[in-house]
Amino acid sequence: MREIETEVAVAGAGPTGLMCAYELALAGVETVVLEKLTERIEQTKGGTLQPRTAELLELRGLLEPLQRKALPREPVGGHFAMLPVPLDCTPWRTRFPHPISIPQWTVEEFLEERAIARGARVLRGAGVTAVEQDGDGVTVTAGDLRVRARYLVAADGGHSAVRKLLGAGFPGRPGTYVAVLADVLLSRTSDLVPERMAHISELTRWEGDYWAMMVPVGGEKYRFTFGRADQPEVEKSAPVTEEEITAALHAVYGEETELRAVVNAGRFSDATRQVERYRHGRVLFAGDAAHIHPPLGGQGLNLGVQDAFNLGWKLAATVQGHAPDGLLDSYHDERHPVAASVLHHTAAQRVLADPRPDEDVRALREIFTDLLRLPEVNRHLAGLMSGLALRYDLPGAHPLVGARVPDAELVTGSGPARLSELFRSGRSVLLDLGGAIPSGLELPARVDHVRAEPTGDLGATAILFRPDGCPVWATDAVAATVNV
Repeated sequence: MREIETEVAVAGAGPTGLMCAYELALAGVETVVLEKLTERIEQTKGGTLQPRTAELLELRGLLEPLQRKALPREPVGGHFAMLPVPLDCTPWRTRFPHPISIPQWTVEEFLEERAIARGARVLRGAGVTAVEQDGDGVTVTAGDLRVRARYLVAADGGHSAVRKLLGAGFPGRPGTYVAVLADVLLSRTSDLVPERMAHISELTRWEGDYWAMMVPVGGEKYRFTFGRADQPEVEKSAPVTEEEITAALHAVYGEETELRAVVNAGRFSDATRQVERYRHGRVLFAGDAAHIHPPLGGQGLNLGVQDAFNLGWKLAATVQGHAPDGLLDSYHDERHPVAASVLHHTAAQRVLADPRPDEDVRALREIFTDLLRLPEVNRHLAGLMSGLALRYDLPGAHPLVGARVPDAELVTGSGPARLSELFRSGRSVLLDLGGAIPSGLELPARVDHVRAEPTGDLGATAILFRPDGCPVWATDAVAATVNV
């Protein structure tokens, strides 16, 4: 049995686990990622970065190099329940108003490279088989490897081994259907097969007993999602056959559409569950290990990456001994309600997106489509689906506290800059916008004091931001006192 000691162990090398590993490594925390797969599966799966996720990646300077790997896509908004009205994020004053199409495996590959460059280690073929906690840390067994860490982050997916080993409650409801997601190569296509990535309402078809969505992802490769309204009984773990993929292709896209090869395929359901507590002693749950929901609106990958952004700096501060009381527990307090909201609105979307709606659901869809054309309704749902409307319930009277602050343009002593550029190091930022902070103020080394002039009104004369870009204090005063 090989033995390793580290400060934090992360179970799972998906986007959530790797984002958390990057954040920990950026803060100087020794981190080991344990992944049961011996090599990455190049399956499209989650393929969308929502605007708020893009903003968070921009805080660390990670978005631009990742965007270079994006698939071509029309600049069109997201959707609610696959209704034919694009969601408009421009009223939320974001630099990234449209979803960005990047296959999940590409996101994983990129984040793994960046986490390793920061000092994290990723060990493959190391699926977690045992977890034991005590007052000082966690002992994780992964095959012939025993890892001793102060904390463990469970980011090992919807079938989380860590969650099962701990017996953590995962209440919710089982799925009502089982569908197929496959990456396929087509040797010939009919006119019904889309030639470009567009709004989801243009990519979805219903024919006979089948519903399907075909998304071109480059060359002859497509992401093909389909199910059947008559719901033949099939186990979620049952292998997907070429015969059933071919049958669905012919039924929805015509006999002239020919399957050349199946790159990979699997099944998914619309099960909805959420772990009761995100913290179990020295184990923290994140991503699909903490919550699963119907795959409507491209929420899953984004919800997990945003979990990691919230957790990473808090866990690093705890490990390094400068976290205030309750900081690590605030991870559950802030993120559990966010996922609960996603579970709630995806449940509503499941009704509206029923591939075989009855007369009542059709009427509801028509009314809801009209509502989406109203600017205020569209803005509300765009903020909900994109994550731009997120606000944490933090103590403080100022309206900026806990809110998202748009990426404003600033003029600093060293020249023009954007607000997002101040967070590259992963430290907190005290932004002085009008000389409100007295000179000579002593700040902890982990806080950067930046004097700047905004090109527009940010709504305060000084703002104290956490490492994840969330304001925790703000003032309108000309001269202010701040406790950091």
